[in-house]
Amino acid sequence: MTKATDQNSDRLGRRFARVLIFRFLARAGRQTLVARQLTMRDGSTERWLKPEIRAFIRDLPGVAGQVRKSAYLDDLPTRGSRLMVELSVLTIAAYRLMLSRGVHPDDARRAVADIGWRVYLFGLRLTSLPFRLTSRDPGKRLRRTLRMLLRFPFNGGGAPGYEVVVSENGSDTLTHFTHCPPQSFVRRLVEEQGDKGDLDAFYESWCLYDWPGADAIAADGKRGHYQRPKTLSRGDTVCDMCWRASPRD
Repeated sequence: MTKATDQNSDRLGRRFARVLIFRFLARAGRQTLVARQLTMRDGSTERWLKPEIRAFIRDLPGVAGQVRKSAYLDDLPTRGSRLMVELSVLTIAAYRLMLSRGVHPDDARRAVADIGWRVYLFGLRLTSLPFRLTSRDPGKRLRRTLRMLLRFPFNGGGAPGYEVVVSENGSDTLTHFTHCPPQSFVRRLVEEQGDKGDLDAFYESWCLYDWPGADAIAADGKRGHYQRPKTLSRGDTVCDMCWRASPRD
């Protein structure tokens, strides 16, 4: 297979994945927004009706296309990094579209985070399902799920893809990320297309999912399975994650 053929195949797969992701996101958006009170910039509140929700979903691909110009997907080394950047493109596009509809930035961040959580949790539960079915040990569930996720989509390769060092401390797993393509994309977007609070929107969704996500993987009815003192999107040089087999609040 020639390099050009391989690139065309990858782009075709990317387009298919984009359609599939958008379908999941559209469904999550409808479920989240149908009964949600949105705070507007002028201080009023309103609930979007079905036509307004349909219009939001209809207009999302166009905004995503503009945002995607700063993603440089062809420069990323792995399919996993391209997939995750595509998800972050839709996250930021949804946030920017809400702003254009007059939603207050604080509420836009929260609404987008709630929409994204439905998609994130579905993927996480699907990935961890075999390990939740085959073990009652939360530590084993965490370790096995993390191994799977580090094969795809968080497999390394270094910048501009994911750059991660994995180690173990007893039954805990440590994953120290020093390069994260989605947050790098958001930083580049801010530089190239202006800052609309995009990094805060990214942090409130992507970077805050890990705590409940770890608890969902462990599935032992407890919280405290995750810790991260430092975060790349907050200006630190590492996301120093600790996935804890034994939870500590």
